[in-house]
Amino acid sequence: MEEKQKVILCAIHPQNGERECLVSLGELERLCDTADCECVGIVTQARETPDVRTVIGSGKVKELSELCQTQGASLVIFDRELTPSQIKAIEDDIDAEVTVIDRSMLILDIFADHARTSEGRLQVELAQLRYTSPRLTGRGKELSRQGGTASSGSVGARGPGETKLEIDRRRVKEKIASLEEELRKVEQNRLVMRRQRDKSGLTKCGIVGYTNAGKSTLLNYLTGAGILAENKLFATLDPTTRQFTTPNGTKLLLTDTVGFIRNLPHHLIKAFKSTLDEAVYSDILLIVIDSSDPEFIAQTQVTSDLLEELGAAGKPTVYVFNKCDICADRDALIHMKSLASGTNTEVVFISAVTGAGCDALVSTIERIAADGKHRVTLKIPPQDGAVTGLLYKDADDIEMEYLEDGILVRCVVDDKLYAKIRKYIVEE
Repeated sequence: MEEKQKVILCAIHPQNGERECLVSLGELERLCDTADCECVGIVTQARETPDVRTVIGSGKVKELSELCQTQGASLVIFDRELTPSQIKAIEDDIDAEVTVIDRSMLILDIFADHARTSEGRLQVELAQLRYTSPRLTGRGKELSRQGGTASSGSVGARGPGETKLEIDRRRVKEKIASLEEELRKVEQNRLVMRRQRDKSGLTKCGIVGYTNAGKSTLLNYLTGAGILAENKLFATLDPTTRQFTTPNGTKLLLTDTVGFIRNLPHHLIKAFKSTLDEAVYSDILLIVIDSSDPEFIAQTQVTSDLLEELGAAGKPTVYVFNKCDICADRDALIHMKSLASGTNTEVVFISAVTGAGCDALVSTIERIAADGKHRVTLKIPPQDGAVTGLLYKDADDIEMEYLEDGILVRCVVDDKLYAKIRKYIVEE
């Protein structure tokens, strides 16, 4: 069995922010576990503002260096974003074969490992390049040597005196432009798929929530999707859509989306926009919450904030409190239920592993999906054939049968359209 890479975690916090810092470091440690690394030490410091050069100051860097040596750590991860100059200064001061990265870099590495589809890989590579391009630093002679001089014979060189660092930055810029163009094409395909789903008239349910809340497990239980579901952060990355027929015959489209996390890098949100838009285009949001996690209230707030940022807030929403069979804090659940209950929202308690409560969840979705919708059968006389154009434009799940004395239409209409075609209804 290959030995795991040993890691030291590092963070700063204000005088009254130690608890929140430890919670965030606990999450960072779980991210390390997902990345197959072993946390062998933690260095924290109480300070209101980070040191401009090394974040933690020279004394703590010395402590960090000694800890790396005694624990045999080859990687240091800061629980905050670092500037290129800070990364270089910390690595220089540690004075050992130790790599320094930040939280965003770790998340990007996990995403790169877990992306399975071509779209996912493109999105991750784009996010990595956007993040690392300003962090290309000229360390050593290799990146600072001159290239592309008139006497070098290089074809297509930008001009005399261009350093390898400048060449690397230019190539990264060109690669970013190429990836953005590829993703635009992929997004067009996704847009076509969305339009096909819209034409089907099926209610679209987006399964969203904090990473490791049980979204994939829920989709597997309801539809038998068979997608990977592990007790790790970001175990699944690529969205999966499956059709689900409820006991009363209502057909739904359920989409499992990428999980959220606190301090999710903004460039990652930008790169994954087409994937995250699955939540925006959903008719109903199922916000899955890990009720066994002591931080589930804060995690739910992170999810709500990100949905607001994406423009997906305000939809009919079901707060799905998962893992209730192993929830220790029942009082917190009751408190959270009162916070989550409100206009346009529902609350259900389930265990996606055992299936407990899932029948109530399905019934809730059925009721929301049916709200304001009417499944009707129309008999349109030949002289009113133009009405079919209105149906094709605004109705869903349309079936037409041309008879000698008119047109028989079966479809689903909303309240507004229902009022317009009421006189043609023969059955509903």
